Amino acid sequence: MDSPGAAPTQFLLDLFKELNKRNDGNVFFSPVGISTAIGMILLGSQGVTASELQKVLYSEHRTESFRIKSEEEEIEKREEIHHQFQKLLNELSEFSNDYDLTISNRLFGEKTYLFLQKYIDYVEKYYHASLEPVDFVNAADESRKKINSWVESQTNEKVKDLFPEGSLNSSTKLVLINTVYFKGLWDREFKKEHTKEEDFWLNKNISKPVQMMAQCSSFSFTNLEDLQAKIVGIPYKNNDISMFVLLPNDTDGLEKIINKISPEKLVEWTSPGHLEQRRVDLRLPRLQVEETYDLLPVLEAVGIHSAFSEHADYSGMSARSGLHAQNFLHRSFLVVTEEGVEATAGTGVGFKVLSAESCELVHCNHPFLFFIRHRESDSVLFFGKFSSP
Repeated sequence: MDSPGAAPTQFLLDLFKELNKRNDGNVFFSPVGISTAIGMILLGSQGVTASELQKVLYSEHRTESFRIKSEEEEIEKREEIHHQFQKLLNELSEFSNDYDLTISNRLFGEKTYLFLQKYIDYVEKYYHASLEPVDFVNAADESRKKINSWVESQTNEKVKDLFPEGSLNSSTKLVLINTVYFKGLWDREFKKEHTKEEDFWLNKNISKPVQMMAQCSSFSFTNLEDLQAKIVGIPYKNNDISMFVLLPNDTDGLEKIINKISPEKLVEWTSPGHLEQRRVDLRLPRLQVEETYDLLPVLEAVGIHSAFSEHADYSGMSARSGLHAQNFLHRSFLVVTEEGVEATAGTGVGFKVLSAESCELVHCNHPFLFFIRHRESDSVLFFGKFSSP
């Protein structure tokens, strides 16, 4: 789960726990989207700022190998980082016929800052992004509308007016936006006639009605007895992307689980050797999750300080001093419905040798964690907590 170009598991969990502290309801974000955006900033940073960002993008054991002696070697190693992100984004874009998956990044910079052409070229090459000059000084509101229009176009018109009136002003120098949109087809569909209204329990005393989908099929499954929880892997079309659901046995058990999750445990629980194919009676609510975060305070809380301060070194982005990021917005959108396509090979293997008594019930009618992972790159595309319909 810590492949080059992917968000390190420790960073993923640090981000989640910090967002969970700040949000009472659902939490939903894209680790791979955020790490890609940080890579864009790394591309234009130097000195302490660059070192700080580099540590976040790689787990500690990998960072140790980056303790390099010469400046030339350091530049070479950072170029390798950006090549890995380029490879990852290319891999993900290849599957557009099977999924509606869009990861978009954009920088909007005050036009009176002279951005280096090398940076503009490289951010387009490695991150499929562009740096667009806007007139924050003389036309802040017009610039705001232009940014909002771009965001709307990148999210299938799901996200409107991301920046409210007055949120950007003449002092704004740089706005970094990351949007993520995903809608997938299940490998094995949930039959719509099996969906029915049920109670989703926010806690032991309060419930809300949801449309609960159901199917009994073969899934990757494990029972975490020491954690009093279950994990089930639900593949999307062609098995390239799967959603994993971690469901506590107890209605109020999720926060206890969150406190016990470590990078090592998360990797262990979802490794192919730990999961087994079992017949599962799966009940999963229809989901529509949409979250927006200004990540500046969140990233500062998990250890990124220099990069978002007025003393940040963005000399790789602009020769002028004083450039710093005022906004780091992240928007994620996810739809989960019954729709899907049945696989043409291996769908029924093992079904008949499992008795009815061995069927595992995974009834997601109370708060659970979920994440969506791309198998080939071993990257976590999305990570979230569903606790309130």
